[in-house]
Amino acid sequence: MIEPVAIYVIWYREMIKFVRSKLRIIGAIAMPLFMLVFMGFGFRRIDVPGLPPEIGYFQYFVPGIIGMTLLFTGVMVGMVVLVDRQFGFLKEIMVTPASRVSIVLGRIAGGATTSIIQALIILGISLFMGFRVSGIPQLIAAFIIMFLISVIFISAGLILASRLHDVHDYNNVMNFMNFPIFLLSGALFPLVNLPVAIRWLSFLNPLTYGVDAIRGLLIGVSAFSLMGDFLILLIIAIVMILLAASAFKTGEVT
Repeated sequence: MIEPVAIYVIWYREMIKFVRSKLRIIGAIAMPLFMLVFMGFGFRRIDVPGLPPEIGYFQYFVPGIIGMTLLFTGVMVGMVVLVDRQFGFLKEIMVTPASRVSIVLGRIAGGATTSIIQALIILGISLFMGFRVSGIPQLIAAFIIMFLISVIFISAGLILASRLHDVHDYNNVMNFMNFPIFLLSGALFPLVNLPVAIRWLSFLNPLTYGVDAIRGLLIGVSAFSLMGDFLILLIIAIVMILLAASAFKTGEVT
């Protein structure tokens, strides 16, 4: 059973924590901003094989950095769950009448909201740096893709947090998982430049379809169909939510 009040309360708590933690915001966007400035400007005039001649590298690169922001901020939600467990807040939530599904949805809603806010900060900075979007309708549609990306990786973080008990273990697993996902997503370069065997691995990566959809909507260039990207992300997001809810029911989360 889904309780909207429980979802709202958990979401609202995450919003309060987000607004009050200025260092958290700065830390979350520091690395994407660093890459946006130095790699975006540094490779601006380089001809990258596989790029359409009318698309500069900076235009191609920005959607990838947005995807990176959503990935890294999304999986950090699992870290927050582990901290809540250590301080006893998670146990207090679990003993309430709220269903595990509602608790998971509340966590996902809060994490997705903060992830998208931070991604929009990166997008706003990139606009001042010369990035151009196709139009307002495409930008609104990109928000939906950003939300699905956030849901997928927040759910992955919640699943990990339900199985792990140490923050350091979670951090190690997260770092091991994040960088291959990011590098295999086509965020930095076209997938056609990868060897065939590695390219097949990228097809198993949800972020590949997320970055491709954002790129297709914002700059009009994509490797796959936008509808195909959307359907794949939607299916994966639904499956990940169900797996996260199941993990919270069977895992030792308290």
